[in-house]
Amino acid sequence: MDKQLLSLLVCPVCKGPLIFDKAKQELWCHADKLAFAIKEGIPVMLADEARTLSADELAGNV
Repeated sequence: MDKQLLSLLVCPVCKGPLIFDKAKQELWCHADKLAFAIKEGIPVMLADEARTLSADELAGNV
C-alpha cells in the first residue's frame, strides 16, 4: 500500500485513521472495529463489505 495513499484514506464510517495490515491486505479501523479489504491493489471502502475485527485482532494477539 502506497504510504501517500494511506495518509489520505480515512474510515468511511467515523472518518478516523486506518492502519494497514500487510499480511491480510486490509485497512483496519480500531474505533469501529472494521477491516476493509484491498482487492487488486484497490481499497474497498464500503462499510457494507467490511468485516468485523475480532477481539484478538484488536488486542494485537494475531
